[in-house]
Amino acid sequence: MRAAVLRRPGTPLTIEDVDLDDPGPGEVAVRVLAAGVCHSDLHYMNGDLQGRLPAVLGHEGAGVVERVGAGVTRVQPGDTVITLWRPRCGECEFCLTGRPALCPLGKVQATSGGLPDGTSRLALNGEKVHHLMGVSCFAEKCVVSERSVVAVDPAVPPAVAAITGCAVVTGVGAALNVMEDVAGSGVVVIGAGGVGLSAVMGLRLVGANPIVAVDTVDTKLDKALELGATHTINASTHDVAEELARISPRPMSWALDAVGAPQTLQQAFEVVGTGGTVVAVGLGKVGATVPVPINPLVQQEKRLIGSLYGSANTPVDIPKLIDLFKAGRLPLDKLLGEQYELSEINEAYAALSRGATGRAVILPGGEG
Repeated sequence: MRAAVLRRPGTPLTIEDVDLDDPGPGEVAVRVLAAGVCHSDLHYMNGDLQGRLPAVLGHEGAGVVERVGAGVTRVQPGDTVITLWRPRCGECEFCLTGRPALCPLGKVQATSGGLPDGTSRLALNGEKVHHLMGVSCFAEKCVVSERSVVAVDPAVPPAVAAITGCAVVTGVGAALNVMEDVAGSGVVVIGAGGVGLSAVMGLRLVGANPIVAVDTVDTKLDKALELGATHTINASTHDVAEELARISPRPMSWALDAVGAPQTLQQAFEVVGTGGTVVAVGLGKVGATVPVPINPLVQQEKRLIGSLYGSANTPVDIPKLIDLFKAGRLPLDKLLGEQYELSEINEAYAALSRGATGRAVILPGGEG
């Protein structure tokens, strides 16, 4: 099968003919219909995040189950599925308390470059090739754990299904699962990429007001307005704190940082008012830190919390998000950006680096 392989950080992805083993016990083979162009893969491509190489990248995907291994009960051939880059074992304390994003299986897959048992189903000319986050969907097909898929309505467009598995559940999930009692409260969303725009949609759904999107690209801010932001600020031409004071006499109660850079997280902490909460959802470079001023933290009782994968119970929450899309409550199709063939994947990531608007998708073998 054709797949996009990363051999070394700082080098382009190469489209190569990779061997894919049949699914083993508890595993499923998926024909990939669409895969989202996520910034997390770019972190691995430029070396900000580190994984085992060579690897087939891609973690935000959707497709059709072609074969299942022994003992698989959750899905069957013909099912349309969304891939999950954080699987759930169903037995640890985090899975049992509805927090499967923190399940240890995710760390096993991330550090081993394999599936939950730590081994790979990929090879190239006899050389082992690693999985990315247990998915590797920048390919015509992938083999994943049955714990790494959730079945969805086949009528949902594959591109919409794909982006729901990462950007949407991360952004909308943070709004629904972390930002309690946000209705009527002011929120600033820093970063209007796929995750930030998804957060805007979720905040609109639950009634936050105002919803202020901050970015440095005007077309992305225009998209934020289309998806539910009440105001926007271009941080490259305006002072964010001054603009927020103009927008609302009351300081923002919440700030969500979808960028993951020290300067944006620090900015988020500065712009929330007394008693405000900062939600960090964007990943940064390995080892990156941010200074937090102690006195405002204590005297103003500010909070700084992290949210991984929207703090979602994915097997439950993802079908709900799809239902909201089908009901017209979440316009996920409007989040989509450009569509690319697998052979154009480096062009897709070059566009992402330049500030492309919307969530682009790769179509390895068909329409999205």
